[in-house]
Amino acid sequence: MFKSYPNLWLVLGTFIILSPLGLLATGTAFGEWGLDELPGEIGFVPAGLEKFAEIWTLSPLPDYGIPGMDATFIQSAGGYILSAIVGVVLVIGIVSLLYKVVKD
Repeated sequence: MFKSYPNLWLVLGTFIILSPLGLLATGTAFGEWGLDELPGEIGFVPAGLEKFAEIWTLSPLPDYGIPGMDATFIQSAGGYILSAIVGVVLVIGIVSLLYKVVKD
């Protein structure tokens, strides 16, 4: 399924390598606001979000970084790249699994 798209892998790899460019931007990423930032961005905190905000507290790569390795730009960039790789691997795994289920 994935072997017939060599250009896809080239583009995807380029996006993974370029993912740390977000570190150079000022402000916060759209839609990635915490409960403390929401009132300033949209004017209120939705009740459902406030109610369920603490359900998921464990994150293997919090803030797209490796815990304890975010002191320099290079360390932060490594975290972003690792987060992108983990995300791509998870998406490919899920798509492959769904492809096999639907194909059979």
